[in-house]
Amino acid sequence: MHNTPYAAVDLGATSGRVILGRVGPDTLDLTEAHRFPNTPVQLPDGLRWDVLALYQSILDGLRAGGQVTSIGIDTWAVDYGLLDADGALLGHPFHYRDNRTEGVAAREVWPKIGSNELYQATGLQHLPFTTVYQLAASADSAQIGAARTLLMIPDLLVHWLTGSIGAEETNASTTGLFDARTGTWAGHILDRLSLDPGLLPPLRAPGDLAGTLLPHVAAHTGLSADTPVVTVASHDTASAVAAVPATTDDFAYISCGTWSLAGLELDKPVLTEASRAANFTNERGIDGTIRYLRNIMGLWLLEECRRTWTMQGFPTDLPALLADAARAEPFAALVDAQAPEFLAPGDMPERIRAYCRRTGQPVPDSQGALVRCILESLALAHRTVLRQAAVLADRDVSHVHLVGGGSRNELLCQLTADATGLPVIAGPTEATALGNILVQARAHGRVGDLPAMRRLIAGTQQLRHYTPRGDGASWASAASRLPTIKES
Repeated sequence: MHNTPYAAVDLGATSGRVILGRVGPDTLDLTEAHRFPNTPVQLPDGLRWDVLALYQSILDGLRAGGQVTSIGIDTWAVDYGLLDADGALLGHPFHYRDNRTEGVAAREVWPKIGSNELYQATGLQHLPFTTVYQLAASADSAQIGAARTLLMIPDLLVHWLTGSIGAEETNASTTGLFDARTGTWAGHILDRLSLDPGLLPPLRAPGDLAGTLLPHVAAHTGLSADTPVVTVASHDTASAVAAVPATTDDFAYISCGTWSLAGLELDKPVLTEASRAANFTNERGIDGTIRYLRNIMGLWLLEECRRTWTMQGFPTDLPALLADAARAEPFAALVDAQAPEFLAPGDMPERIRAYCRRTGQPVPDSQGALVRCILESLALAHRTVLRQAAVLADRDVSHVHLVGGGSRNELLCQLTADATGLPVIAGPTEATALGNILVQARAHGRVGDLPAMRRLIAGTQQLRHYTPRGDGASWASAASRLPTIKES
């Protein structure tokens, strides 16, 4: 077993961690070196990430972790920082939940390159906060005028550690500026939108060496200056999917946390009109694979409810809430877990109740009933998306791997098995960090190809199995009911 660990910097929408991983032929152990909050800041001009605080926390975590073989960074997608001609950051990066992109796609982008043509080039589902729409929203800003380089958030952090400039391809594929067929920047999109192609740095693949630590970074962290920073699958979902413990090809996955990313792993993109109409995305995974999936609002719904309840002085103990939800009446009320009205921060319990009132459903009258509504709605969304993906990609699916923080939610896992009618294998919880670490280990020749990585995870990590219960008739009824709820 190789004793010096790999350091995975894993940043999520609400918190970040520095995780140390030790990899051996039959061993894969993780240790958390440092955890820190990721708290956005509302400024007069919009909602921003406090990227300087994140960077400082990363340095602190690397110092706490001690000597490492290498470092890899993954974060969420679509958001970016802009550098001026001197390489200085032009303000704090916008948060994707900022409302400045509302209506921008139809107003500023589609008149120049239609949504059909955009999908044929990029293969991306329509999300109002995709990078291309964020850039369009800021087209006339002083920042864009002064910008010389665009770096996605993980690439920005790698730049600060190493001084190197590059764009990792799994994250680049979420921008709406990346060609799904060729795996290169889509120059014709940049031309049509009058975007400077010089903003976009050269592409890197997972496993590439990004560089070694700058002298002042080495001094601050106590690490050797020749510590390599390895390009991993820097989109956290790509790292999570790399860590799906699949032993056959006929699987679907759900990477479940703040978002539920539900879909299939394919060899090539699906760019049909039916796929576009169903709003499926084709994003890059490791080794040229395609993550064919759709975004679902995910456990953001529950966590935003808990945040609101905390502010209002109500209890928020998760096991107690889940126990109450398990006892609540099934299918009393359902919401569209992909509805845009649930995207922004705010009073989520009231927004869910308002949705139920507006659609003529019983309004959840307790915390348990509201949590039940959320989890059943998520399970129904998982069912719908995975069934659509299988049809659109012409793939048979025999089971579902549910990875990420949501794999700890036993009620959601069981409801997903019941709703889909498929066995659910839950875990690993730390899929993103595992994928990050294993790409680093592979770059050092200490683990084999993607199937070998997955076999190691399947053999070393705790997994739980959920078998579908019941005949499925109640879920079929609920699934048919949700799209036909009448607005009053």
